[in-house]
Amino acid sequence: MTGNSQSTDSTFASRVTDHASLPEPRVAIVGGGWAGMAAAVELASAGVRVVVFEAGKVLGGRARKVEADGLWLDNGLHILVGAYTETLRMIETVRARGAPPPLKRMPLLLWVEPGFRLRAPVLPAPLHLAAGLAAARGLSMLEKFAAARFMLGQKQRAFRCEPEQTVQALLSAHHQPERLNRCLWTPLCVAALNTRPAHASGQVFLNVLRDSFARSRAASDLLLPTTDFSELFPDRAKTFIETRRGTVRLAATVKHIEPAGGGFAVGGEAGFSHAVIAVGPHRLESVAGELAGMEPVLVRIRRFEYRPIYSIYLQYPGHTVLPAPMIGLTGSLAHWAFDRGKLCGQPGMIGVVISGDGPHESLSQDALAAQVHAELAARWPRLPVPRWHRVIAEKRATFACVPGLVRPSNRTPVPRLFLAGDYTESDYPATLEAAVRSGVAAARLILGQSKAPTP
Repeated sequence: MTGNSQSTDSTFASRVTDHASLPEPRVAIVGGGWAGMAAAVELASAGVRVVVFEAGKVLGGRARKVEADGLWLDNGLHILVGAYTETLRMIETVRARGAPPPLKRMPLLLWVEPGFRLRAPVLPAPLHLAAGLAAARGLSMLEKFAAARFMLGQKQRAFRCEPEQTVQALLSAHHQPERLNRCLWTPLCVAALNTRPAHASGQVFLNVLRDSFARSRAASDLLLPTTDFSELFPDRAKTFIETRRGTVRLAATVKHIEPAGGGFAVGGEAGFSHAVIAVGPHRLESVAGELAGMEPVLVRIRRFEYRPIYSIYLQYPGHTVLPAPMIGLTGSLAHWAFDRGKLCGQPGMIGVVISGDGPHESLSQDALAAQVHAELAARWPRLPVPRWHRVIAEKRATFACVPGLVRPSNRTPVPRLFLAGDYTESDYPATLEAAVRSGVAAARLILGQSKAPTP
């Protein structure tokens, strides 16, 4: 695979004309999360030498593995769907030949307690959603009709709404019933945007509905990982990069980037023709704040607000199972519960996610775990007492996806310096797909392509 790298490098060098003083393109990528590793894989695939600087000891950023009591867990319980085309492409790109698929694909099943079930049959879109709504449990015929009318109306409007409209205002304007909002629209909004409907961007929510439910049946499939999120992509990406003359450095904190010799010095090391900053937006100023020309970008970032995601792991006896691999919960602190025994071979392990802000933030970890267990036990009275628990709080898991938010471009005012991350300009909220697409877009800009991947 590396045999053609020299000719590929020559092709690349002839296409990039803005680093004549440097003998060969060499790109520094600051941040080993999903955006940074996607940028690195895209560049390495084209024969470009990359060096990834990751401050932590584990790759994956805000979607990485952690260890507890001898088990691997994830710092966030993420949901992937079939619409994540770039994420799936990247996972397949770095998957070793003959290795089993790391994702369990299943047709859309929305199981939300109490009493709501929507299962999409294997039919072309949008018939699969229409049939799923018609057969859904927990909704009246009027509520099912209201949901179908809403989706049909949005398709006729090309999934566009007023730029300043919130999800709550959007649903109200289209007369969506309260129970439908509680069982369907609100869980989808909070899961995708990590922002509550009263504050969330209606347009971004419509973008998610458009790509997940209105384009193809497979786009709405649920993709449930059978491994940890570091192994799912970033760790395999490291191997892929290193077999293509690239380098991935762990525990390598970059305090700042400096111009040097027509390119950049990163972490005190010069000789980089280009640089990609792929850290979280709240860290951007510390890395690039001293670069002349970055102030307009930093002004935008300073306007961001952030939302947390809490992941609560409860280890029950090995025979403990949930009725489905993934179940939504309403009227409780917990939003989604995952049976990791069914998903990834960790018997008795239940993972619970709480998205966005709320009263849970004021609880101690022990108190939060106890309350989440009590909520689960209220749904399933036979649930035993957990043997241990672990709470992982990402305080700045995502930006607040509010209407009118102006997000920065992958391009910066500094020549040959690019941004990659789920917070950059995109149709999507702060998801893994947004991060991967941003990384790919930054790489393609470096490769001289003018068009980023379309959603």
